[in-house]
Amino acid sequence: MKTIAPRFRHLLLLLLAVTGALLAGAAPVSAHAALTGSDPKQGAVVEQAPTRVSLTFSEEVAMSDGSVRVLDPAGKRVDTGKTTDLGGTTYGVPLHSGLPDGTFTVAYQVVSADSHPVSGAFTFSIGAPSKTTAALPDQTAGGGVVGGLYGVARYLSYAGFILTVGGAAFVLACWPRGAGVRPVQRVVVGGWITLTGATLAMLLMRGSYTRSGAVGDIFDLTLLGQVLQTKSGAALVSRLLLLAAAALFIAVLFGAYEKRTDPKEKKDLTFGLAIGGAVVAAGLAATWAMAEHASTGIQAGLAMPVDVLHLLSVAAWLGGLTTLLVALYRAPSIEARAVRRFSRVAFCAVCTLAATGLYQSWRQVGSWSALTGTRYGQLLLLKVGLVAVMVGVAWISRKWTGRLSEGLAPEAAATAVIEERTRSEEAVTVPTGGASKGSSSGDAGADAGSDSGAGVDGTSADTGSGAGVDDKRSAQLARQRAALATARDKRMRDADPGRSGLRRSVLTEAGVAVVLLVVTTVLTSTEPGRTEEEAKAVTAAASQRSGPLSLKLPFDTGGQDGKGTLLLDMDPGRTGSNDMHVYVERPNGKAFDIPEVKVSFTLAAKKIGPLPVVPDHIATGHWSASGVQIPVAGDWKIAVTVRTSDIDQVTVNKNVKIG
Repeated sequence: MKTIAPRFRHLLLLLLAVTGALLAGAAPVSAHAALTGSDPKQGAVVEQAPTRVSLTFSEEVAMSDGSVRVLDPAGKRVDTGKTTDLGGTTYGVPLHSGLPDGTFTVAYQVVSADSHPVSGAFTFSIGAPSKTTAALPDQTAGGGVVGGLYGVARYLSYAGFILTVGGAAFVLACWPRGAGVRPVQRVVVGGWITLTGATLAMLLMRGSYTRSGAVGDIFDLTLLGQVLQTKSGAALVSRLLLLAAAALFIAVLFGAYEKRTDPKEKKDLTFGLAIGGAVVAAGLAATWAMAEHASTGIQAGLAMPVDVLHLLSVAAWLGGLTTLLVALYRAPSIEARAVRRFSRVAFCAVCTLAATGLYQSWRQVGSWSALTGTRYGQLLLLKVGLVAVMVGVAWISRKWTGRLSEGLAPEAAATAVIEERTRSEEAVTVPTGGASKGSSSGDAGADAGSDSGAGVDGTSADTGSGAGVDDKRSAQLARQRAALATARDKRMRDADPGRSGLRRSVLTEAGVAVVLLVVTTVLTSTEPGRTEEEAKAVTAAASQRSGPLSLKLPFDTGGQDGKGTLLLDMDPGRTGSNDMHVYVERPNGKAFDIPEVKVSFTLAAKKIGPLPVVPDHIATGHWSASGVQIPVAGDWKIAVTVRTSDIDQVTVNKNVKIG
């Protein structure tokens, strides 16, 4: 007998293969908080040993003792290990006294406000740079085996949430009779089990995921205790408590609700389940909003409820779609009005998704350049494309829904024909190894007559054996009738071409939804475009200030031998003490002396300056000054006055960023 099950399993395996490929190709979690500053600064050379090292991030981060390590040139730790919050987004760690000169390494590993681990390192020097043998600690947080397992658990938690909430909503809002359909029950219960298991796994792996990345630390109770004190740990525990309430909701939905026959009682119970289910579903969605992207950045107070609404819309659409697909393939029948109701629910969900997604995109991307130039923006464009494909397929499904409604009468006629044909088949079907219905009684009588003299007292000697054969034949007949009933149900499902077309379009839509869910999961673990661009800007600005300052200034005093080029170098070119060298060259590139060179620094934004500097003459065409102090960072104007005779002089200006 040909059934739909093998083909359905093949399609399911194909979707799982696509899911696995996408998850395997996903990059490790990116840092969602960027290091925007430090004291001492990256690459800085300070004259005296600092008493502490401070780090400033683009957003608040979670730190614990040991999150920041400072290593001397020999690789020995010189920090106290006690991190402190210095206010805002700045954090510090005290240093021991009596530090030697040389290059020091600062390594940090923290957790950003949206729950993702962040790590990095930089160096600074005391006195003068030196060679260093410091080895950075293994920073495998967010990656490795634990990172991969945590990513899978995140995906499964989203999938479980969608199946649980969307499946229950489909039953209550679209198809109340589905509460008594076993395949539909399996969808919702399977979603609850998946979400619960994934949440427990994430809670256990959270400590290792954000710290060591070691598989052996998954069951470390000390780390688990620390996780419970964090925002992410509180969100996961809250999710487990809400899942307990969801279990009660599911028990009532598939128990008392399905057994209610009185219309008024069922209506009242439907209202109560709808209110309670909405509260539990919103609470579950809030556990993501309070611990991930929505809880950080601009307009967090508005972004979190918008994110809850976005997740609920996703669940109503994709979870309902999955339940409809299962009903079309596995349920004996489904009313056309249930499909029409879901079509309206899905339309409202897609409209809500478009509105909330537009706001989230603006908030997380922020600019057109980030939309195309960052990984987050590119994944967002891919997600938009997949949603567009799903909407197109959904439009085809709506057309099949209309045909399904129009074909109800033909389906009833076809069903009657199928039932008549099935009854005919049952009448002529003979169990394997047994006799036909018409001859069974005669054969039994003949057997009884032939065996009547076998016993001493005139009774049959094979009574027990005959009873055993009858039991086997009865069981075989029952199995055959069950198979015929299954075949009849399948023929009834396949009788309407509108139903078959709807199944194909919904299956296609579900396949796109699986890929969409993978992209969404990767998107939530990718650094937002706005944050990435801000971090790039900070890095670019730091790289511009990381090396010595070098200026080339042509001059012309107007007198004899008054033309030339002035070269000004400042090292390290940052706030604090700097060494300045000035070189004067003729147009042909040869050095020559002039009577006077003076330099001044002015920071108009802070009303500082001009700060005069008179360098000392060192050699032909070379002047130098040590200890040139730049008090604060900013856009400074450097004015260099060149005098080539008693009356011929000129001042050339140049604006530069120092900091």
